[in-house]
Amino acid sequence: MATAMCAAGRKHAPKRAARPHACARARARGVCGCGTRTRAWPWHRHGHAQGPLPGKVSGAALAVALSLVLQSPAEARLEGVNKPELLPKRFTPVIDVADFLTSGEEARLVERVKDLEKETGVKLRVLAQNYPETPGLAIKDYWKVDPQTVVFVADPNTGNIANFNVGDDVDLQVPRSFWSKVAGKYGNKFFWREEGPESAILRSVDAISACLREPEGPLKCTNIQS
Repeated sequence: MATAMCAAGRKHAPKRAARPHACARARARGVCGCGTRTRAWPWHRHGHAQGPLPGKVSGAALAVALSLVLQSPAEARLEGVNKPELLPKRFTPVIDVADFLTSGEEARLVERVKDLEKETGVKLRVLAQNYPETPGLAIKDYWKVDPQTVVFVADPNTGNIANFNVGDDVDLQVPRSFWSKVAGKYGNKFFWREEGPESAILRSVDAISACLREPEGPLKCTNIQS
């Protein structure tokens, strides 16, 4: 059943009231990347792979961030996905097309993201996806991605579930090593397979929120707090 869902694409069901922390149950729900071998992610982004995205957040950068089709590292190719039909009708800073979060978790996460934006001006946006089931490039206009935006793409098919596309203004505030530390601590496959994708998402957002609220200085965001 899970294999068929992964091959054919998930059909979105209403949010559950509760969810156990177990990768085996995630696989039973059709989380294609959970507990399976994953392919390399060769693009340069903040997070698991070292190296920043140069310049302003662009459509091409988002194509890389949100919709990679990967072969071997020597012949990796990019394919853009643009599915606006997967976007919610009402605006929200958290889009969970993969159904990793319960309705309660998602509602609390939305409030935390809104509070963070009010306090810091940084627009954290969270996209939980299970490639190729993703709105892809459609989120750029939907979220009005700009230099003050951080797009957190959570996708188990990348191996490391925590992938960050960081706007220029935020890049000046936060050390680039911070994103790699968050991905290394909460995005690694051992963590999210054991604790569940939802835990990796929530803990990563906790760490980002704590970092952005720290006072300016040479030690800002040098440690992961959550």
